Amino acid sequence: MTWERGREVVDRLLGDGEIERVEASNEVANRLLSAAEAHVRLAGMGLAEDPEGALQLSYDAARKASAALLATQGLRATSRGGHIAVVDTVRAQFNDRGGLPVFGQINRLRRRRNDTEYPSATTPGVTPEEAAQALGIAQDTIEAAHKLLDSGRLDTYT
Repeated sequence: MTWERGREVVDRLLGDGEIERVEASNEVANRLLSAAEAHVRLAGMGLAEDPEGALQLSYDAARKASAALLATQGLRATSRGGHIAVVDTVRAQFNDRGGLPVFGQINRLRRRRNDTEYPSATTPGVTPEEAAQALGIAQDTIEAAHKLLDSGRLDTYT
């Protein structure tokens, strides 16, 4: 299968050196998903005591679940593209695909995570409720990644 949905974005990111072609690997995808699931478990334990940490772990879980999809396609973000390249690639290809709108929500988590890493005097703190919302997005991203991977319809990006 060749990907048509999101092809323009993926081709641009490849051309700009923000993502690169690598050997497609289900093993790497499984490692990323396992890490994402571990992050979600830890985030759930810290919602009340460390909502900022829980939000950060939730974002990392969503990003790793997204990167797992790319791994099966033979794509990976470069240091030039970083996190935003992963987010842009999955959003272009998978958001709203088969009723999976979660890929459009990850960038909001990325921006909020950046706010917590590099706060200003006006940056609000993370509430337990906000961390719980982030955790829900992470869980939904992992579930969506599993659905897509289990469908057997993710082939190498050609």
